[in-house]
Amino acid sequence: MYAIEVEGVSRIYQKYSARHRFQTFKSALLKGDLFRALKPDELVLALDDVTIRVEKGKTFGVIGENGSGKSTLLKIIAGIAKPTRGRVRTEGKVSALIELGAGFHPEISGRENIYINGIMLGLTKKEISAKFDEIVAFAELEDFIDAPVKTYSSGMYMRLGFAIAINVNPDILLIDEVLAVGDAAFVPKCLDRIDDFRRREKTILFVSHDLPTVARICDTVAWLKAGRVQAIGDPQRIVDAYLQDVAEKQEKDFEKRRREVREEPAAESDRRENRWGKREIEITRVSLKDRDGREKHVFSPEEGMTIEMDVVASSPERDFVFGIGIFNSQGISCYGTNTHLEDYEPVSIEGEGKVLCQIERLNLINGTYYLDVAVHRQDGYPYDYHRNLYSFMVSSNLKDVGVARLEHRWEFSPNIRLKPPRRPGA
Repeated sequence: MYAIEVEGVSRIYQKYSARHRFQTFKSALLKGDLFRALKPDELVLALDDVTIRVEKGKTFGVIGENGSGKSTLLKIIAGIAKPTRGRVRTEGKVSALIELGAGFHPEISGRENIYINGIMLGLTKKEISAKFDEIVAFAELEDFIDAPVKTYSSGMYMRLGFAIAINVNPDILLIDEVLAVGDAAFVPKCLDRIDDFRRREKTILFVSHDLPTVARICDTVAWLKAGRVQAIGDPQRIVDAYLQDVAEKQEKDFEKRRREVREEPAAESDRRENRWGKREIEITRVSLKDRDGREKHVFSPEEGMTIEMDVVASSPERDFVFGIGIFNSQGISCYGTNTHLEDYEPVSIEGEGKVLCQIERLNLINGTYYLDVAVHRQDGYPYDYHRNLYSFMVSSNLKDVGVARLEHRWEFSPNIRLKPPRRPGA
C-alpha cells in the first residue's frame, strides 16, 4: 500500500519581467500599464508529468540539480502548493520540514511558535504541552526559547523546525535541504532520529544534495531533471547515473569556457609568452584522457589521468627531456616532473611519436588547474615549451583545503570516540 501517490503532476509558474514593474497601483492605472504589467512574459514548467509512488514505511529520496523541481514536488505533497495538472494522495498525518522558518512568526517567542506550529500540525494544546520539553531539549534551545524567533540564527531555526516536525509523531515526514544549515553536532542527531523513524516504519520523503546520505538511508531514489523524472530505482544506481550526468554537464560547460577563452583575441606578445622554443622537437598536440582512453577535462580526485603528447623531431636528436607541470588557479605549482629528474637517459628521437605520462591518482582538491608541457635539452635549452595552454577541472564532494589530497587515515586511542563518516552503501 502506498503512503504517497503522485500521479501525472505538472506545475506551471508564470514569470513576470522586471521591465513591467510599477511603483504604485495608481501610477499603473494613470499610465495605462496595469494589464501589460500583469501579463506574464513566459511560463515556467517546474514539474512535468511527474509520477511517483512511495510505499508505507519506506524512505524515498529525491535528487537533482538546483531548479530541477524537487522543492516544488515536496510543497505539492505537503499541500502548500497545488498542482496545475495531476493529483496527489497521502495516507496519514504529514509533517513537513521544507523551508527554513516556514510557519514561524518572527515577532513572537520560540515557545509560542511551538504551540502555534503544533496546532497547525494537528496536535491539541495538551499534547503539545506533553511534548514541549522534549522539543526544546532536542532543539538545544533551553536558553533561548522565550526569545523572539527573529533573533535566532539559521541553525537555531532549523533545529526548532526539525524538533517540532519529528515530535508531532507524523505518519509521513517530508524533509528538504534544510539540514544543510545544521551544525556538525546537530545534523548527526537529526540523521539518528531519521534512522529511528525508519525503524518504526514511518514513511519519509527525503530531498538532499548529500548523495552519500541519500544512498545510505533511502530504500528508493528518484532523479529529477528539468521537472521530469529521469529514473527511479536502487539508490546507488540512481545516484551513480545522476553523478555521471553531472560530470558530462561539467565537461561540456568546461569545454565551452575553454573555447571562449581560446577565441578571445590575444596580443602576439601574449601568445609568444605562452609558447617558446625553436621546435627542433615539436609538441604538435596535447590531450588529457581517463583510464579508458576517453578524452575529457573534468576529473575526480581519485581518478587517473593520462597526459598524451604527439611529438615530431624534424631531424635526429640525442639530447632531449620531456616534462610536465601542474599549477592551480593561483599559479601555485602543485606538481612537476620530467624524464631527466626521474633518471631516464635519452638515446634517440626522429620523426613522429607519442609521449604518455600516466598519473594513477590525481589527489588534487576541487578547482581548475593548468598544465605545462615541454621538451628541452638536459641543460634546459627549450625545443618547445607550452605554458598554461591546457586546463582541466577537479570536481569532488570532499572538503579538503590546500593544494593536494594526501593519502591518509585516522586512528584514535580507545578513550577517544568518534562516529566514522557516512559512506555510500554503508
